[in-house]
Amino acid sequence: MTRIPVADRRTALVQAALRVIARDGVAAATTRRIVAEARMPLASFHYVFASRDELMAELIETAVGSEQTDVAPALSVDAAHGGMRDAIRAGLQHYFDGVRADPGREKAMLELTQWALREPGFEPLARRQYARYHEVAAQAAAETARLAGHEWTRPLDEIARILVSFTDGLTVGWLVTGDDAAAAAVMDVAADALVALAVPSGAGAGADTPAADAPHHRTTHHTPAPSTNAGAR
Repeated sequence: MTRIPVADRRTALVQAALRVIARDGVAAATTRRIVAEARMPLASFHYVFASRDELMAELIETAVGSEQTDVAPALSVDAAHGGMRDAIRAGLQHYFDGVRADPGREKAMLELTQWALREPGFEPLARRQYARYHEVAAQAAAETARLAGHEWTRPLDEIARILVSFTDGLTVGWLVTGDDAAAAAVMDVAADALVALAVPSGAGAGADTPAADAPHHRTTHHTPAPSTNAGAR
């Protein structure tokens, strides 16, 4: 019998858990259901993970990390050639394309968030999830501004939170309605709102702008250039 490397088993179990959660909810994601989905013996789970809780934490890191990888192609000079607004809009579209390509992942992340908020002692898992979303959003927002030759007039952590809020709403709205045209309208409005919070580099935020001297903090798991998921955000 071929021996499967531990890393490959871990990946297979994580992906199986995401499928179970997306389809049936977190409550259904028992170790037995997960190994059955992965077509592995129960012993494989305990060989790879110390507990189901460890798996849940791994799910968040894996899903958010995947979203961060999805964002990377949008962070390019080409995306910024049309200016800051076009760069933002392109990033949002790239994020949304990822949502459409894998709605199961988004459903699983939403399920995981709600479960963590309801389950006593697991609230830190939800906070960790959104800390990662904000980190990804902040990195994408900073890189988009740099490539477009702009700077944000509000602290970067604020921009990241606004961005995650936009993408959360975009994700849930589309998962419920499947309306691509409505999603495009939301992205247009989001791009308009976000570009109003940026100025060309060197122009400064203006002496009378409260955020002019505010430091651009790097905050601490869908989002793009800029954009996140809610589910991922």
